[in-house]
Formats: sequence, structure tokens, C-alpha cells
Amino acid sequence: MADHITIRKAPGTWTVRAGGAVLGESNDALELSEGSYSPVIYFPRNDIAMAFLDSSEKSTHCPHKGDASYFSVVTKSTTLQDAAWSYETPLEDMARIKDHIAFYVGDGITVEQI
Repeated sequence: MADHITIRKAPGTWTVRAGGAVLGESNDALELSEGSYSPVIYFPRNDIAMAFLDSSEKSTHCPHKGDASYFSVVTKSTTLQDAAWSYETPLEDMARIKDHIAFYVGDGITVEQI
């Protein structure tokens, strides 16, 4: 694993909301810390209401995690473009984040420990 990346089980219960709707709640979320960036919570895909997410054409590459696929979050009033991402086939050292989704906080999305 890259020396500047750590993954651990996020303590407690975490929720993600958008447009007034709860998109997911999990006791099995992961916290990924990477260098000086703020930690990111990754939710198990099974704990997310995937009906609110539409696959996007956007993709990016991280030399430490692999290729990320993006999702837009669809709420009653708006679509939040490329607001979530997932590493469908992460690099071997990042295997723990496979089948997990992370969200950009802000612009109508909140991720919080409850």
C-alpha cells in the first residue's frame, strides 16, 4: 500500500444524504486517509440506495488506487453531476475499497457520523 494512504473501519454509523433524502446508512463504512487530504468515507455499495445514482461517463486514474468510475446523484429537484465515485477494480493494495462508494461533500450532499 502507498505509504501515505491508510484505510480503516470508520467508527460508528455513517449516513449520506442528498436533496433531503437518505442515500445510505452504514455501520461498515471505511475511512480512507491520503496524505494531507481530508479523510474520505467509503460506503459499502449494498448500504447505498443505488436508485438515486446514475453512472456517469467520467473516469479518472489514481496511480495508488486505480481507475475511478463516477456517478451522478439524482434528487427530486436536481442532478448532482459526478458527485460520487467508486473503484470497481482497485489496485491490489486498495482491495478493501472495492464495492464501496464515496461522495463529494457539499453542493447538496452531506456525509456524517450519526
